[in-house]
Amino acid sequence: MNDAQPTTLRASARELHDAGLCVLPIKADGSKVADVRSWTPYKVNRSTPAEHDQWFGGGRPQGIAVVYGAVSGNIEMIEFEGHAIRDGLLDEVTEIMTASGLGAEWQAILTGWATESPSGGRHYRARVDGAPVAGNTKLASRLARDDEYTPEERQKLAEKPNAKIVRVQIETRGEGGYGLVEPSGGTVHSTGLPYVRIAGGPATIPAVDADAMAAIHDVCHMVDSLPKPESPKTVPRDLPPLPNGGLRPGEDYDARTDWADILQPEGWTFVYQHGSTRYWRRPGKDRGVSATTGHASDKDRLYVFTTGTEFQSETPYSKFAAYTLIHHGGTENGKFKLAAAELRRSGFGSEPPRERLRIVPPQSGPFSDGSSALDPDSVPGPDGDGGQGAGPDLRIVRNKPELDITNEADAIDGLLDLMGNDLLPDLYKRAGGPCWVHQDDNGNPLMQQLGTDNLRAYLADQVTSYQVVPDPVTEGTKEVRELLMPKTCGTILGRKDWPLPPLRGIVTSPVIRPDGTLLQAPGYDPPTGLYLQPRVALRRLRPQVTDDAVDKARTIVLDQMLADFPWAQPSDRAHFLGALLTPVLRPYFFGPTPMFMITATAPSSGKSLLKDILKYAYGIAETAWPENDTELRKSITTQLYTTGQPVVVLDNLPNGYVVKSPVLSSLLTAEHWGDRVLGSTASVTMPNDRLWILTGNGLRTGGDNGRRAMWVRLDPNCPDPDQRDGFRVGDLRPWLRANASTVVAALVTMVRAWLAAGASTVRVRKGDYSEWASMLAGLLKYLGVEGWMADRGDAMDQDDELLEWTAFLTAWRAKHGDTDLTTGAVLASVAEFVPRHPKTGELPTANALGKWLKARAGRYFGTHKAVKVWDSHRCQNTWRVEVHQDQGMGRNEP
Repeated sequence: MNDAQPTTLRASARELHDAGLCVLPIKADGSKVADVRSWTPYKVNRSTPAEHDQWFGGGRPQGIAVVYGAVSGNIEMIEFEGHAIRDGLLDEVTEIMTASGLGAEWQAILTGWATESPSGGRHYRARVDGAPVAGNTKLASRLARDDEYTPEERQKLAEKPNAKIVRVQIETRGEGGYGLVEPSGGTVHSTGLPYVRIAGGPATIPAVDADAMAAIHDVCHMVDSLPKPESPKTVPRDLPPLPNGGLRPGEDYDARTDWADILQPEGWTFVYQHGSTRYWRRPGKDRGVSATTGHASDKDRLYVFTTGTEFQSETPYSKFAAYTLIHHGGTENGKFKLAAAELRRSGFGSEPPRERLRIVPPQSGPFSDGSSALDPDSVPGPDGDGGQGAGPDLRIVRNKPELDITNEADAIDGLLDLMGNDLLPDLYKRAGGPCWVHQDDNGNPLMQQLGTDNLRAYLADQVTSYQVVPDPVTEGTKEVRELLMPKTCGTILGRKDWPLPPLRGIVTSPVIRPDGTLLQAPGYDPPTGLYLQPRVALRRLRPQVTDDAVDKARTIVLDQMLADFPWAQPSDRAHFLGALLTPVLRPYFFGPTPMFMITATAPSSGKSLLKDILKYAYGIAETAWPENDTELRKSITTQLYTTGQPVVVLDNLPNGYVVKSPVLSSLLTAEHWGDRVLGSTASVTMPNDRLWILTGNGLRTGGDNGRRAMWVRLDPNCPDPDQRDGFRVGDLRPWLRANASTVVAALVTMVRAWLAAGASTVRVRKGDYSEWASMLAGLLKYLGVEGWMADRGDAMDQDDELLEWTAFLTAWRAKHGDTDLTTGAVLASVAEFVPRHPKTGELPTANALGKWLKARAGRYFGTHKAVKVWDSHRCQNTWRVEVHQDQGMGRNEP
């Protein structure tokens, strides 16, 4: 029931004062301004009845207002604007209040003292218990509609089209604020209409505790319809739509998840739903509402109005943002990424696309796999195809393998897997690590030990390596072509072993495997670990070797190519033929081979032509004779470590040079050669599988080198040997250029025929080379070539030390028999035969001679040897010469 409304301003002031309220006069010009010089004192001091008599007793038109806040007993006014009433906002708020447990308090406010404003609004008052009244507060607003714009507002929009024209719907008058009350009317309001009491009065203002009043404010605030700006702290970074309709996990989560699934497990309570807006109460509260969802028109967001929750108050949260905050403790960008990843694992979002590399496949086409054999009866055509066309078993070039190198550890494992599955062509391993085979500018094969840059360059050619990186456009991933990192290549090279085929050597012609079969296909041969890189075009061999083929091979090699050389003896031709056949036989036998000394009595005798035969047939690695043994060791290591030619030539030794090198002696008896790689601290061990050739005029040997040599001597026995003419094949070099492949085929045919005939050997003794020497003796005997190692007596004449010491011991024995002598006595009696100092040419002292004898004690020079005898009477060493009866001199034995 409504209290009676006073009819005069003075009566209203008395009623208001009696209710404990502070009253102010209001100007009657529609401005709603207080009609006092300053109303600030009345914010803290209540106006008096005397002032009321002065203000309201003169009969002049005025309005009356109440000052809210502490000065009026902690009174607050809640105002619903007329357009809010017309929009049904009061009814909506009332429904929410009732549903949220605030119905009693709200009904008390609605019926305690209610006033209708001239514009149709509602003013409700309540006394707040337990906390000060806040200042004037706008609780709910909305954007003005077009039909509501004033002329001034339309002008503002014309000047600033993006400006927002706002209509406040619910607000409060609190501490420091005032509001007009009934019976103000007339010109006090711009409409000319009065304020009308519609319920209760000042005496029936309800008291509401501060918590309930705060909850009432929250409900009023929740019906605010102004767009809320999203906070960068609680919103994922705005991203463009994914192509092809793709969904991000957060977007999918927003679309498929209900707020109840998010909030209720966290203790939130659903309170009420009005239209699309749902109201929620936070954990720990039993009445009121704390948040809304579904209120915004553009997106279903959570908007929390109270503090005391993990959500930031008055800040919009999408479902994805709420999930991120709840499950990952924050809404930083990194947290959103973690949440998105977890949601993706739970099935949210479309499958992230992965863009594959766009690889142009290599041009596929057949190529010969090198399976064609040699045919000595077929001369290669101009196109080098041997007149036989392409060989059988054609293969197709394969695509390169792909390798994901996003993670370095996985890249290393993947690379080793490619090695182990034989997917890296032309990559091998030696003692020093991975290597490849290539050619220099002259077509000579080289073995390149790989460094980091080499391996990286190789893998760039042979492997399609890529990294998987995020795709900012699709938010999936894409494969990006990327080379292996240098440190990854360095890690690979730093291993102690590699799953690669071992490279045991390079051959430049067909060779005989240890099992007697013929290696004839170019490329890598797994059974032997050899790599065949032919020096000349290969001929196709017939399956069976015929007598005609052997005769033709002998004719080509012996009766044409070697016919006109001025061999000093038949043994020289036999030895050179043995050198020619050794590269074909090299894998078939074990152990080292001696060096071949190609020497002549005069320049232009044909030494270089013999060297060129080896060059055209197999290829040779040439190097000058080093100045000393240190340089010789470096040269040997370089040849074995880098070059692939089966023949190494130390060319053009000085005229009359005496070859006497401990390094050379060591090389010629070693199956493997170990040394430090030049420019590195690493040591490597390599098979000593080369044929070593020395050339020079008037060469001689000294020390142990003589026993490790095979002599090939030329003696033109004429002045100006270079003027000779009328050779059977004409000039040899042009003939070799045209017939090198024929020569190789002939040499291979000779060896094949010997193998087919049983590979019989003739036992000969040649120290460490006996196996090789016996094999060559049998092969040459099969070919009908005489003279193999028949020059032993002559070979002694090539060894200066052997001759010198043989003459010395022979003269000593002849003069003194087996008498024991001191070195001084020897010097005095046979001084003319005593060896001279190699550098000074002078006779040695007695002590020096004693040292020389000790170094040679027990060694036979010819059939004589020096024997040391201790003279106990004189307490000194004495010496005598003993004679062997010419036993065990290495005669050919059947």
